[in-house]
Amino acid sequence: MRNLPVWIIAALLMAAGAAMCAYKVRALGLPLLPSTDTAVWTVEARAAFRARGGPVKATLLIPKQPPGFEHLDEHYISNGFGVTQEASGLNRAALWAVRRANGTQAVYYRLTVYETDTDNPTHQDPFPGYPRVPDYGESTQAAVNALLNEVRSESADIATFARALIARMNREGANPSVDSLRTGGDSPGAWAQWLVDVLAGARIPARVIWGLPLVDGTRDATLVPYIEVHNEQRWIPMSPETGKVGLPDDFLVWRIGNDPLLAVDGGAQPDVRFSVTRSQRQIVSIARDRARQHGSLVLDYSLFSLPVQTQNVYRVLLTVPLGAFLVVLLRNVVGVKTFGTFMPILIALAFRETKLIWGIVLFTLIVALGLGLRFALERLKLLLVPRLASVLIIVILLMLLVSLVSHHLGMDRGLSIALFPMVILAMTIERMSLVWEEHGAWEAILQGGGSLLVAAAGFLVMSNPLLTHLVFVFPELLLVLLGACLILGRYTGYRLSEFWRFRAVLAGKDQ
Repeated sequence: MRNLPVWIIAALLMAAGAAMCAYKVRALGLPLLPSTDTAVWTVEARAAFRARGGPVKATLLIPKQPPGFEHLDEHYISNGFGVTQEASGLNRAALWAVRRANGTQAVYYRLTVYETDTDNPTHQDPFPGYPRVPDYGESTQAAVNALLNEVRSESADIATFARALIARMNREGANPSVDSLRTGGDSPGAWAQWLVDVLAGARIPARVIWGLPLVDGTRDATLVPYIEVHNEQRWIPMSPETGKVGLPDDFLVWRIGNDPLLAVDGGAQPDVRFSVTRSQRQIVSIARDRARQHGSLVLDYSLFSLPVQTQNVYRVLLTVPLGAFLVVLLRNVVGVKTFGTFMPILIALAFRETKLIWGIVLFTLIVALGLGLRFALERLKLLLVPRLASVLIIVILLMLLVSLVSHHLGMDRGLSIALFPMVILAMTIERMSLVWEEHGAWEAILQGGGSLLVAAAGFLVMSNPLLTHLVFVFPELLLVLLGACLILGRYTGYRLSEFWRFRAVLAGKDQ
């Protein structure tokens, strides 16, 4: 029971850290993996028309919530027009208005989107009900009924019925009655609407959707029609040419239904053309724009709001708790002996600049030389503070000597020895000499080797790209580390090294 408060506090800390991290991932889209860039599409719609010299209102249908994409930004560009945005059924509409205009006019709508795995709520709306059977006319009605009867015997549900129907209607010369129905549309949009009307003869709800294939560098593109069939649970998109289920890759659904894409009151000759460009942007930058668009202040008060120079400092500092937690594990659970608690972490930070192999070589060289000079100072019987100051001066001189020699030998990596924490080196030499005198050379070498081992392991952890990314983007995960440290702080069990230490006792017990 005495450990209960620690467990409760640790659980609360871990839950808080995990919850904040989950919110950033799910709501803001921050990446758990250090993948930096993703594709961002910028689509520009140019709406042109001829004004008659009086008041003009131009209404352009624009995407609402396209499946597989999410808005990042949008702009309305015009000269002298006022612009507003309004709902228009399942779509949105941009409305440009001006008191007086004459001649050819052009307004622009620019949209920036990126791909997501989220679905569109429009494609999950309630069942719209069964449509009424259209009045096809006497001759067409007989052909439609014959086709529907043939397809009905070869299908199992609404989706397979629709696919079979589309496949038959696109198969020229297969059936005279089907060939007569192929005259139902002389354009892709009219053909898609004719398929919807034929499906209505079987009381199957369907609709036309219009989308834009996203191809980098596209100019003067137009929308492409698809159809969607409702299976009493959700809308299923299909190709009106092949019946293939699903939308193509990089297909941006622009509008739903057959309302005019551009309606002009006070003008004529409406025409809309699209241009598409593709770029790469950092996922974190996208998340920041998305949070701002949704009114979230989380990223405004995150590390990304700091100056870049300060961010780079925290990219290093936030890895220190990872090294500290590793020291806790290796000392309290494994039983590795080190000189001090945080000395290995500081040495690991120096290894980030010197790299691991050179760092170990330089550290061992300085400590070995300094230890020899420290034993020489012992014969002078100096007081503690002057002795420590003398060791510090010796360490600096040794670092300078190593830098000069390595430079003249052409080994520029040796210059990075100046990045080692000189005070820590001096204290390591002092501690190692004391242990040598009190407990012998083996114990001193054991603790020195343990310190170097922990520092090397700390370097591997603190320089890991995934862990570095996680603690910088999700610093609340340090609360999880804090909770784990509190739990380990109450650990009083055996260390793993003690099983080797008492192996003779354990072997006798087994006998």
